[in-house]
Amino acid sequence: MSPGGNMASVNKVILIGNLGADPELRQTQGGMAVANIRLATTDNRKDRDGNRQEKTEWHRIVAFGRTAELCGQYLSKGRQVYIEGRLQTRSWDDKDGNKRSSTEIVADNVTFLSGGERGSSGASASPGGYQSAPPSNPAPAHSDAPVQEDDDDLPF
Repeated sequence: MSPGGNMASVNKVILIGNLGADPELRQTQGGMAVANIRLATTDNRKDRDGNRQEKTEWHRIVAFGRTAELCGQYLSKGRQVYIEGRLQTRSWDDKDGNKRSSTEIVADNVTFLSGGERGSSGASASPGGYQSAPPSNPAPAHSDAPVQEDDDDLPF
C-alpha cells in the first residue's frame, strides 16, 4: 500500500542492550538537554557446522529533555537498558562541505535494567518522569557544551 493510503504507519523500535560508553550529555542552544547513547545488541546463533556465532550491532540512541538528564545522571558504560523509540534520519554538511547522514533511535522511554555502578535496577526514564528511587551517588547531570555533529569516533 502506498504511503498516502488509508493504512496507518508505525515507526517503533524496541531494544535491550548494553551501553558501549557513558552517555554524552549536551544542551541545545535553547537549553534543552540531549543525551547521545551508543547501545550494543548481540545476536547469538549457530552456523551450519553447529559453532556458536556472535554478532554485535551498534545503535545510536538520542534522548531529549528530562529523559536525557536522567540518562546522563544514572547510566554508565556497560549498563543494560530497555529502550522504546522511533527511527529518525538526519542529514547535514560536515566541516568540509560533504553531505553526511545518520539514522538514530529517538528514545521515548528508557528503562534502566541491570549492571553499572550508578543506578538501581528497574528504574525508568520517560517524558512522564522518573519512576523509581534514584541512587545515592548520582553523577553530574549535564554539560554546557553545545551539541556537536562529530561521528568520527563511532565504532561503525
